[in-house]
Amino acid sequence: MTDDHSAEISTEDLSYTYDTGRQPALTEVSLQFERGKMYALLGRNGSGKSTLARCLNGLLVPSSGRVLSCGLDTADPLNALAIAGKVAMVFQNPDTQMVGATVEEEVAFGPENLGLEPSEILRRVDRALDLAGITGLALRQPLRLSQGQKQLVAIAGAIAMEPDFLVSDESTSMLDYTARLRVLDLFERLRRGGMGIVHVTHFLEEATLADKVVVLDAGRVEAAGTPAETLGDPGRVRALGLDPLAVRVVAYELGRLGHAVPDDVLSVKELMSWLYA
Repeated sequence: MTDDHSAEISTEDLSYTYDTGRQPALTEVSLQFERGKMYALLGRNGSGKSTLARCLNGLLVPSSGRVLSCGLDTADPLNALAIAGKVAMVFQNPDTQMVGATVEEEVAFGPENLGLEPSEILRRVDRALDLAGITGLALRQPLRLSQGQKQLVAIAGAIAMEPDFLVSDESTSMLDYTARLRVLDLFERLRRGGMGIVHVTHFLEEATLADKVVVLDAGRVEAAGTPAETLGDPGRVRALGLDPLAVRVVAYELGRLGHAVPDDVLSVKELMSWLYA
């Protein structure tokens, strides 16, 4: 862990209770997220995943405990604008985020709100469109695009903020398989470029791509570790209210037949490689 707290997001005994609820949505959650790494947040419905995601960039302020986003306390309203520039967020439904008449106007919206010079806004928009692979859509109307294209536009808008972290709240859940792969490939390229990715998902296959997996249940952290550590045991995964990876179910059955498959075999490709090694 780096000693530079401006390069991380940390939650310290974070608890959050909605005004209309009696039960806390989050209870004493303490986690650290570093730049240049991808994190997957898993959990059954109502586990607190989306609440945690919204706490990371100050959309929700802790009921108790605190969140330091790139060294800034989210509870201080004076930090709101700075945090918005450092921790960008993409939501499940891109239609709820579209405000621009064209794709390039949509992508420029965030940088414009930061009060940047027009030349800097243009540079950021061009770079974000290029990274997302949607330069050819610049003059199209966002609402006329496919769902996958819309999500890439929303992510490009987040990239244009040039944040330290991108928080994805189930941004792949409404996409088909091909569109999901495009988004996940973009996340990986952003991670390699030094951005921290926090991805809320209900697809365990997506979680296998992360550096670290965090599983929430009833607002508490019930498991945290590498994909192999958290997803390798089908029984443990089921106990957390999730459907285990099909590959790990096959691995379990192979184990019963005397063929111990390593816990870090998480994909069909890895399983086939192990079987024919």
